[in-house]
Amino acid sequence: MVATHLTWNLLDDLRQLFEFPFMVNAFRAGTIVAVVAGAIGWFMVVRRQAFAGHTLALVGFPGAAGAVWLGISASWGFFGFCVATALLIAVLRPERGDRYGEESAGIGTVQAFALASGFLFISLYRGFLNGINALLFGSFLGITNQQVLVLLVVGVTALVVLAAVGRPLLFVSVDPDVAAARGVRVRRLSVLFLVLLGLTVAEVSQITGTLLVFALLVMPAATAQLLTARPALSMTITIAFGVVVTWLALAVAYFTPYPIGFFVTTFAFAGYVAAAAVRHSPWRRSRRPAFAG
Repeated sequence: MVATHLTWNLLDDLRQLFEFPFMVNAFRAGTIVAVVAGAIGWFMVVRRQAFAGHTLALVGFPGAAGAVWLGISASWGFFGFCVATALLIAVLRPERGDRYGEESAGIGTVQAFALASGFLFISLYRGFLNGINALLFGSFLGITNQQVLVLLVVGVTALVVLAAVGRPLLFVSVDPDVAAARGVRVRRLSVLFLVLLGLTVAEVSQITGTLLVFALLVMPAATAQLLTARPALSMTITIAFGVVVTWLALAVAYFTPYPIGFFVTTFAFAGYVAAAAVRHSPWRRSRRPAFAG
């Protein structure tokens, strides 16, 4: 194992980061994941479907564990289980009535069953489970060129589809009742978005792990929406913040023995706290226009 250490020479530290092919692939994969997670996560927060995103993240664990038990790549388990669960959530999602209450109950049921399945797959697997920490908490080690290519193809596909339906999806996300009255196919867009969310979760899980995938999905978007209500600017900040957090996490994880998922979550949380402080600062409040009654 090659020893790595930080120095006072920034250029030398950067050279160490990109000295080995696995780190180059880690930065490539991390950038793809951060961009896709930022775009999809922004809509997830606007649509108030954070619980669905959290459940899809947890579903990646039994998917990957089941794939390892069957002797196939964990990536197939991530994508297969996440997309299948997204479709199941879409079927269980009520069209009218108490949308959020009924949807949460259905999603919670799916989540409990998925976690139980994951523990079953682990108990059935008789091999060496040294990779279980990577499934749960993420790892940037061993990312191959083929995996980067798969992430790129899936990510570009998801972004192209999102760009094609972005305007009506935003309309549906802000006011579904008015959108339905205007002839927008609310149900189809909701199902499509859940599938995109499932693909994104499967992508991000391979970097952050299933327990911490939520960090890249919700924290950059929540941070950006604290700073501005303008959709285009907010999404731009979301993606940029996610990329910076991922790069910093990869760099720090490379020089320490701790999992990357921890650093992704810590840096993203720090950004959120800073944005909240700026939003509620007396200086910002004093700059708001006052309207006389």
